[in-house]
This record gives sequence, C-alpha cells and structure tokens, in this order.
Amino acid sequence: MSLRSALLTLLSSGPSTGYDIAKNFHSSVGFLWHAPDSQIYPELKKMQAEELLTGYPVPWGSKGATKTEYAITDAGIAYLREWYAKPVAYRPERSEVRLRSAYFEFASDDEARRCLKDHLEHHQQVVDDVQFQIEELHDGSSAIHQSRLAQYPAGEHSKITQFKVFAYEGILQQARAEITWATQGLALLDTFEPTEH
Repeated sequence: MSLRSALLTLLSSGPSTGYDIAKNFHSSVGFLWHAPDSQIYPELKKMQAEELLTGYPVPWGSKGATKTEYAITDAGIAYLREWYAKPVAYRPERSEVRLRSAYFEFASDDEARRCLKDHLEHHQQVVDDVQFQIEELHDGSSAIHQSRLAQYPAGEHSKITQFKVFAYEGILQQARAEITWATQGLALLDTFEPTEH
C-alpha cells in the first residue's frame, strides 16, 4: 500500500480540503497507514497533476480568501481498482524495540524497563484510539463513514461497515499482542538480579 492509495481511499468518501484531508487522515485511515502532513500535501499536488484528483478553490475565511478542495476523479477510482487487483507486497520486519530488547546487555535494567514501559503505554494508547474509532462506526457518529455509506445502496452498508471494523480490529489485536509482549518482558526483567551500567 502507498500513501497515494490511502489518500484516494479517504477521498473516495467525498470531496475535502487539504486541511480536512490531513485531519481526517490521522483520525481514520492513518491508523492503517501512517504519514505526516509533510508527505500528505505534496502527494495531493502530485495526484492532482496526474489527474487522479481535481483541485478547485473554495471560499475560506473572510476577504475573499480561498483554499483548495480536492475530489477523486474517474482515473483515481481506476487507480484504486488496479491497486486492489495486485497482491499485497509484504516487507521485512523493522522493529527498533525488538532490536533493543535483543541487546539489553548494553542497557541498565532501568533503561530496559523504561523501553518496555514506553512500548506498553504507546500501544495502550493505540488500543484506546482504535476502540473509539470502532465505537464511532458502530454508533454511526463518524461523518466520513456516513458520507461514504451515502454513496452506496442501503443493502451494502452493513458489509462496508463490518469490514471497516474488521480492519481496525486487526490493529487492536496487534496492539494487544504488543502489550502482552512488553508485559512479559517486564516480568522477565524481574526474574534477574538488578544490573547497572
């Protein structure tokens, strides 16, 4: 998956300004594909140049100011369909926390414990955030999701919603597994005599 695909999936729910795209990206598809704003805005411009999106000025604030609103084009939809037709490209794992934990002999016990506690706390926040997204999908309070559903027949709404939840539940399961792993590491540290460096 690429940032381009992630942005196109977001825009397939309806037109949006660059600011709103970035904001909604981080609170929805961003849980599945991370990217900073510094990558999002240039990619929107590239996709507009390649006619995967259209961009047009809309009023903003006062004094005749405008901002750009983007909408997916037929070419953008075709790009998404082609992307879905390709197999997933799996990449080798890169995990700094596991690399560090494999070589805790270079760390004090306090440093090792801090590393694992930070990992645990990070993934607990992921669990909290993703559970909130799932609740919004279930109770219908996600404006982006409601906009997406409005484009499809009512008979397809349940399937669309359930697969969104399914994707987020995959993130939940991963985060909970990371919490379990970090908790086991902390317990393992407690089985050894304290060491300092």
